[in-house]
Amino acid sequence: MRAGNARYRLEADFPASIAVFPLSGALLLPGGRLPLNIFEPRYLQMVDEVLAGSRLIGMIQPDLEGVLRKDGEPELSGVGCIGRVISYMETGDGRYVVSLQGICRFRVTQELTVRTPFRQCRIAPFLADLDEDPSAASVDRTALLKAFRAYLQANELEADWESVSRADNAMLVNALSMMAPYGPAEKQALLEAQDLKSRAETLIAITELTLARDNEDFGSGLQ
Repeated sequence: MRAGNARYRLEADFPASIAVFPLSGALLLPGGRLPLNIFEPRYLQMVDEVLAGSRLIGMIQPDLEGVLRKDGEPELSGVGCIGRVISYMETGDGRYVVSLQGICRFRVTQELTVRTPFRQCRIAPFLADLDEDPSAASVDRTALLKAFRAYLQANELEADWESVSRADNAMLVNALSMMAPYGPAEKQALLEAQDLKSRAETLIAITELTLARDNEDFGSGLQ
């Protein structure tokens, strides 16, 4: 997996621990790009430190059940995605705008006790994400695009269909998963899907369920 100027092939290419950025509803997937507007002082410091080091940040959601630690901070979900900072800009008003490129998912093995204001975890990378997913060829692209079109039509949205048609299955599935306006639980399910084919099937199921629920709510509102 290439991200920016770096290539990641082995577990040795990753540090044993990384800074993590807990953000509810944010989804980063391998190969995807996630823009971040950084303004909290602890995360400004995090960006400064990762830029001086590995350039890696672990995007992860807070615990979906809302469980809190003794210090009031949320517990973390078990799985996140490692991203490399591939672009960085100072805004002039104290913020950073950065872009992360997803490399691979990771499992939290231990949250560390640290002196930094941002959190850090020992991780186990999903090394299979670094290689081409063999299930990509089995993605039901027709069903995926059908669900995507139906969602756009129901919400009166447009898409760049030329770009969609050029995207390979991996890019298409991951891009649609990241941009889909679903909640934290759905985002986590997409992240933790076993492979690309399973992620596509999960996305189709969530989209169809959302459309059916919206149609039911609309029908109820007319009665």
